[in-house]
Amino acid sequence: QVQLVESGGGLVQAGGSLRLSCAASGRTFSMYGLAWFRQSPGKEREFVAAVSRSGGTADYADSMKGRFTISRDNAKNTVYLQMDNLKPEDTAVYYCAAREGRIVGVRKYDYWGQGTQVTVSS
Repeated sequence: QVQLVESGGGLVQAGGSLRLSCAASGRTFSMYGLAWFRQSPGKEREFVAAVSRSGGTADYADSMKGRFTISRDNAKNTVYLQMDNLKPEDTAVYYCAAREGRIVGVRKYDYWGQGTQVTVSS
């Protein structure tokens, strides 16, 4: 198993940036593909981005392309989500998730963090 802990959320003005981090512990970090999802009140959880085990491949939801960047540092057991040009509609709880195997086109993940709140004010 792998345990995931998110950090870096907070309050930011529209047009601003935040970088979320997700630290992993447990089994070998590089075994897992990693992803970020988000959930706003009253809405279903939504895929944001994913990165492969090596970090060489990334997959984004169409609405996030160009504004969000996912990356990972296997030496630090951490995955990041850089969010730029934030909009009020990006307000949500952001979750880190992990799975073994491929990540492109996959939305089913086995391990989840507790989430971190991101609030974007207009």
